[in-house]
Amino acid sequence: MSFHSPQSSKNAPPSNRQILIVIGLFTAIIVLFFYLLGLLINNLIWLIPPALEQKLGAFIVPVYEKQAKPSAVQDTLNQLLDRLEYNLPQKQKQQRDYQVLYLPQSTVNALAIPGDTIVIYRGLLEQVESENELMMILGHELGHFVHRDHLRNLGNTLLLRLAIAYFVGDFGVFQSAIATSVQAVANAQYSQSQETQADQFGLDLLNKTYGHVGGATIFFERMNRQDRQNISFLSTHPAPAKRVKALQKTIKEDNYKIDKLTPLPKILLK
Repeated sequence: MSFHSPQSSKNAPPSNRQILIVIGLFTAIIVLFFYLLGLLINNLIWLIPPALEQKLGAFIVPVYEKQAKPSAVQDTLNQLLDRLEYNLPQKQKQQRDYQVLYLPQSTVNALAIPGDTIVIYRGLLEQVESENELMMILGHELGHFVHRDHLRNLGNTLLLRLAIAYFVGDFGVFQSAIATSVQAVANAQYSQSQETQADQFGLDLLNKTYGHVGGATIFFERMNRQDRQNISFLSTHPAPAKRVKALQKTIKEDNYKIDKLTPLPKILLK
């Protein structure tokens, strides 16, 4: 009579439950890794000196400079920016050289890019109806510089791709990330909290410049009535309605004065 020993449990195939547990643990490790990576970026970003940031901008700003043409419009936008910059905290003016690049394109958007540069598109300028609205937008973008949101988003993009390259063993992915950093800047999306901080900063600058905050919410109210699919500003920024509500709350709580709006300089109406 033949004898068959029972199959050893050591050689038993893993059950579906065991497989799911392993997958779950692996997924949790990956999520934790990227969470800790994000925390690391947020802390390291404050250690980047302005000089290094400007060197980073040297790779990105020229791409936009080629699209911008020196003009009276660009000069006027920079004069307006200078007025806001005058009211910046002294710390935010040191080793800084803020400028506006005006791109004569129909895109409705504004960008803060490494290198102390704000990009304003013609399409956005055509949506603005007062100097106060425009100054709020410029002040908002300066707020992103102060909070280093532009660097944080770019750093997240580059380090995320580096991490992916490490896991897949293909560092060509990282080289591609550097090559497409300009696109990453153009399509950067800020969180609701980042936008709120930038709005609050812009509101304070607007008040210091004019002695009131008239026009602070008008542009965002106008954008809220636009078709999101056709406005780049709406695809890269959170819902304008929430921002308007938050701004109105701050204006009321801080007793900001609202006064007469200043017309746009004539050169910007062309």
